[in-house]
Amino acid sequence: MIKIFDTTLRDGEQSPGCSMNLEEKLQIARQLDKMGVDIIEAGFACSSKGDFESVSKVAEVVENATVASLSRATKKDIDIAWDAVKHAKHPMIHTFIATSDIHLEYKLKITREECKNMAIEAIKHAKSYCDQVEFSCEDATRTDIDFLIEMVEAAIEAGATNVNIPDTVGYTEPFEYYKMIKALKDNVKGIDDITLAVHCHNDLGMATANSLAGVMAGANQIECTINGIGERAGNTAMEEVVMALETRYDVYKDKTNIKTTEIARASSLVQTITGVKVQPHKAIVGANAFAHESGIHQHGMLANQQTYEIMTPESVGFTKTNLVLGKHSGKHALRDKIEELGYTISDEELNIIFDKFKNLADEKKEIFDEDIEALMIGEMAKVEGGYKLLDYQTTTSEGKDSKTIIKVSKDDEETEVVGSGRGPIDAAFDSLGKLFGGSITLEDFKINSVTKGRDALGETKIIISKDGSKYSGKGLSNDIIKSSIDAYINAVNHMEYFSERRKEII
Repeated sequence: MIKIFDTTLRDGEQSPGCSMNLEEKLQIARQLDKMGVDIIEAGFACSSKGDFESVSKVAEVVENATVASLSRATKKDIDIAWDAVKHAKHPMIHTFIATSDIHLEYKLKITREECKNMAIEAIKHAKSYCDQVEFSCEDATRTDIDFLIEMVEAAIEAGATNVNIPDTVGYTEPFEYYKMIKALKDNVKGIDDITLAVHCHNDLGMATANSLAGVMAGANQIECTINGIGERAGNTAMEEVVMALETRYDVYKDKTNIKTTEIARASSLVQTITGVKVQPHKAIVGANAFAHESGIHQHGMLANQQTYEIMTPESVGFTKTNLVLGKHSGKHALRDKIEELGYTISDEELNIIFDKFKNLADEKKEIFDEDIEALMIGEMAKVEGGYKLLDYQTTTSEGKDSKTIIKVSKDDEETEVVGSGRGPIDAAFDSLGKLFGGSITLEDFKINSVTKGRDALGETKIIISKDGSKYSGKGLSNDIIKSSIDAYINAVNHMEYFSERRKEII
């Protein structure tokens, strides 16, 4: 069985604009656990107070999967990682050090021997806390193969239960990576007694191919993220490697523990929470993945579905949208729908969502699953104690600047500002710029329709930056001016939330 190590909450979150708050991370963690992920990397606990808190909470709520925290090969990092995951039913410490000569010389400024000794000491220290310890050779694919063999053997002797061979910068290609993994399998003493992992980045578009090549060579763990999100060009996409193993069992002779019918749900959840949509032609989860427009293809599909589909939409969890809720529906029906969509919700949260649902039902003729999901994500995106929109007014006419008045509150203090611009949204952003200060830069602004129809909800995603860091915010309304204002305010709230928690743990 091939283990799936999911790093959506750690490596995936490092993708610009993909920062998540605690509640959002918990929803994703529950979905990963539900779908059968073997190991969930919950974060980099020593990087900030916020990361420490989120790793600890994920460790508490996950029922089945192993929960890991990343740490550098230092005692301080490992101590903090353990404090974060020690409440997990199945804790793991994941420690790493770079092994390529370019990293040793220019980044770490240490010798190969010093690198090996640091790794051994770190693994032994981590092993004193928990049974499951993973060690990663950062930039392994640009590491001298003889030294890599030496490092992996030393890691196993020190007590590592999992050893990861990352293609950190997406440099390798499938044939080369196969030879590297095969060399380790053939030359490292004790390697058959541990889990050998592959972790590939997609800089050259070969992350999935490289991961599967590693499996062919003998690796038995794939590290990946939902939708392939991650730094630069992203990571190996979980849905791609899982369905490749599932669909081509005749080639790989192995599968994963993943419940494939949960894949579409996980993909949608990550897209909605991060605001990063997959392209329509994205393998497995894209809107066009199971669409057939060509007349020849349609004819073949009508004759036999297998003529143009190697897997079914149902096998990865796609189903038709159900229109089952309306303004006469009650809380029990709403809770059932929310749980059917994969969310966990408390009674207090249900009351809040129910009020929003009723307001929406009065405005819309049809309530879609996507509407309910958008309400859930909108509520989770809010930061407790932040700014709240109380009211806004806008005036606009042809040939004149628009004006927008915005009233917000925070800590029982109300503030009202007036802005002007070429349109009501531009004027609203001018107001918000005056309210929050001119040092904030608007980096990105997108509006998408959540569902169909003239009364569809508009979902606004905004990315702002300050002092070199980026923060995202989402707004939801069938009034796009309001959703834009909400998104900007949520982005500012996220900025304050993460800025406070970015302080290093001493």
